[in-house]
Amino acid sequence: MNVHLLADSAADLPKSFYDEHHISFIPLKVLLDEKEYDDLLTIQPLDVYEAMREGKAPKTSQPSMMRFKNAFRELAGENKPALYIAFSSELSGTYQTAVMAANEVKEEFPDFDLRIIDSKCASLGYGLAVKHALKLATNGNTIQEIESSVKDFCEHLEHIFTVDDLTYLARGGRISKASAFVGGLLNIKPLLHVEDGKLVPLEKIRGKKKLLKRMIELMKERSVDLSGQTVGISHGDDEETAEEVKRMIEAEFQPGEIVVNMVGSAVGAHSGPGTLAVFFPGKDKR
Repeated sequence: MNVHLLADSAADLPKSFYDEHHISFIPLKVLLDEKEYDDLLTIQPLDVYEAMREGKAPKTSQPSMMRFKNAFRELAGENKPALYIAFSSELSGTYQTAVMAANEVKEEFPDFDLRIIDSKCASLGYGLAVKHALKLATNGNTIQEIESSVKDFCEHLEHIFTVDDLTYLARGGRISKASAFVGGLLNIKPLLHVEDGKLVPLEKIRGKKKLLKRMIELMKERSVDLSGQTVGISHGDDEETAEEVKRMIEAEFQPGEIVVNMVGSAVGAHSGPGTLAVFFPGKDKR
């Protein structure tokens, strides 16, 4: 590859993916029981979900400035351009910290072509943007072409998701316009989407069956022709429902590929167990 890629753990891709494709991995931090962990390195998503089911409230924080500077410095000596695709700036300070670190490193290495994209995406939606960049980089595209294509990809990528309990998102301050949605009645589930990088509630739906049906309806309304496209599904330790949605999507849209992954620790600490999300290319810009 002529371009070196970097991504952080909020992309909800397995650690093996980064290793296999030589993508630099930047872990977000998880704070649990007064100990700090590196997402996917020293803590795994299931540890976080187990703790939340026990009533604990894990917190997260962005990678340190030093972690970014070290990663960027290491690449500066390689004499090839680098592109860091970052977690949505509306949900984390990761992007801003990376930009500050990059500016400092560029003072030391003025010829280093390092670019940073604010994906405005989250979870596996962000992961699909990383996979898109990898495909382009593997095909030998220039950094300019990859940057431009990834930005366009992110702007059109739809995120539709539900959570088992909105209090997790509200507690972490990760949700916009939520007051009317918190503290719902039994068996009423919220449906949310991502709008300009923020999590925004759409509607409340009673019962799981109706909820999944509505997710598919929204996909129909918002998607381009999905045959041959990649669709993502991420879940908060609920593989059974993820597989159910996968079957529904296959029957309805026949996409080229469906990627299913567990929501990682950094995102999962805010969305909680039982989260379910679908990601797909949309007709309109978000």
